[in-house]
Amino acid sequence: MLRERSTRDETDLQSVLTVLDDPASRTIIRRLSEPMTASELSEVCDIPLSTTYRKLERLTEAGLLVESTDVRTDGHHTARYDVAFDSVTIALAEDRQFEVTLEQRAATPEDRLAAMWAEVRRES
Repeated sequence: MLRERSTRDETDLQSVLTVLDDPASRTIIRRLSEPMTASELSEVCDIPLSTTYRKLERLTEAGLLVESTDVRTDGHHTARYDVAFDSVTIALAEDRQFEVTLEQRAATPEDRLAAMWAEVRRES
């Protein structure tokens, strides 16, 4: 049985493990040294754009990436993605159960504002 300890309560353990088991998802995480768009990631990672969008969605839902929005005056907003965690740890506890900890990065005020804007965008 797997148990999860996390600094983010809504993190789904199975989602995290499934996403991290995917080579393309790991490539995306490795390449995100700074926030990037899906198109930029597709090019840098050499992954088709449609696949990149699917991977980004799964990584974001698992809590491993954070999506922010660049607001443009022309009305064409751009989503950017960045790594949302510092570490993922799997350990064997004293009761011989697995403990998985996802340590989230500390959110800056800009990160919190970007997350709120992304959530508003998803709901509209």
